[in-house]
Formats: sequence, C-alpha cells, structure tokens
Amino acid sequence: MLTDSVKTAAASPGAAAAASVAPLLKLRGLEAWYGESHVLHGIDFDVAPGEVVTLLGRNGAGKTTTLKSIMGVMARRKGSVVFDGQETIQLPSRAIARLGIGYVPEERGIYSSLSVEENLLLPPQVKPGGLSLEQIFTLFPNIKERLKSQGTKLSGGEQQMLAIARILRTGARLLLLDEPTEGLAPVIIEQIGRTIARLKSEGFTIVLVEQNFRFAATVADRHYVVEQGRVIDMIPNAELDRNIDKLHGYLGV
Repeated sequence: MLTDSVKTAAASPGAAAAASVAPLLKLRGLEAWYGESHVLHGIDFDVAPGEVVTLLGRNGAGKTTTLKSIMGVMARRKGSVVFDGQETIQLPSRAIARLGIGYVPEERGIYSSLSVEENLLLPPQVKPGGLSLEQIFTLFPNIKERLKSQGTKLSGGEQQMLAIARILRTGARLLLLDEPTEGLAPVIIEQIGRTIARLKSEGFTIVLVEQNFRFAATVADRHYVVEQGRVIDMIPNAELDRNIDKLHGYLGV
C-alpha cells in the first residue's frame, strides 16, 4: 500500500495526468529475495504508457532488484506485476521479454568475444515494431562506425549505447534501464538524455534507475523514491524544485 506521502504526491497535477489512462505497468505488493535475504517489502507503483519514470534512492534501497523482479530474473518473488493488462508474476523472464519488455542491466552485458554488429543482432525480435538498423544508426551513429570492433573495445558510453540499441531491435516497448549514465562523461550523458527524450517522443515507456537525480530531472515525468524495499514517495518532475530539500534528505546528498 502506498504511504500517505505517496498518496499526497499522487494528488498533484503531474500524477493526475498519468492516472488519466490505464497504466501500462502496475506493481502491487511486490516482494523479492536474494536467497534468505528479503530485499523488496511491498513495492507499489504505476507507469502510464509513454511515461519516463525514475526510481531514486540510496544504494541498497532495492531499485535494481525492482527492475530484475519486473523482468522475472529474481528466483524468488511474489506480489503482482501487471504489464499491458497481463499478470506476469508467475512467468519466466523469456516469456516476459516476449510481451515487449526490455532490460538493460547496469553492467550492460556486452559479449567480449563478439563484434559490435554480432552483439547488436544477437537478441531475437520478440514483437513487431522494433527499430530498424538504420533507425538505430540515426540514434547512435557511433555504433555504425564501430560495427566490426570487438564489443569490449568500445568506450563505456559506446557500450551503453550498444546495450540500449540491441533492445530497441527486439520490439520491446517498455524499457528498463539500470544506471545508464553511471561512469560516463558529461557529453555522453547528454547524448543518452537526448536518446531517452527521442524514445519517449516515439511512444516508448521507460523505467529508469538513476543515482544522478539532476540527470533524471532532464528526462523524467515522475520520480518514485525507494527506501528499504518500499516506495515511500512520488514527486512529479514539475514539482521537483519545491521538493528538492526533501529529496536531498531521501538521497543523503
């Protein structure tokens, strides 16, 4: 159940706009474990079609675990994860991917033994509507220039672009991005931000785990604050300035 602070935030105009349509993604009471360690204690939030939503919080709050649980890669989870009207909590990750959800982990998962082109073409198309190679090269011109390079010879920013690009080929319409700006130079962070804005304009829905809330503020519609495995607040991006002191308290900055 949402806390009182989340309910209060949800009454704001930004949240009202998101609530005016049926959510594409709806989490209720989501719990997850690593072995015997209970990490998520009842995550609740909604994401409307075409929204960019961030999960903010300190290290260890449960943000990455939330993405993994949505994707079905956690061995033990319970609660409810509804995507496009379908309950997915009992589905394996491969079946969840076929519904149109793509996950880009923080470590990016680029295969060192494969070229950029082979990495790009490796994931199968799971639904119609994936971006063509030409569309991907328009978004990420660096990738086209490096097609024959080994994946791990790319810079960190190029690896991040490749990780996002290969998901866009699959036909996924909900993108789960875990720390896409971690360790990147400011100029690359700006390019990632422009890419997220472009994807949003083309109808993609994005859930973004991000430590850099200043970057998050440039791309997101709303921010969910995660603490100790629960969502404790929701701040519409339009109201971020007036809530900045509270957000600093949440994040310890």
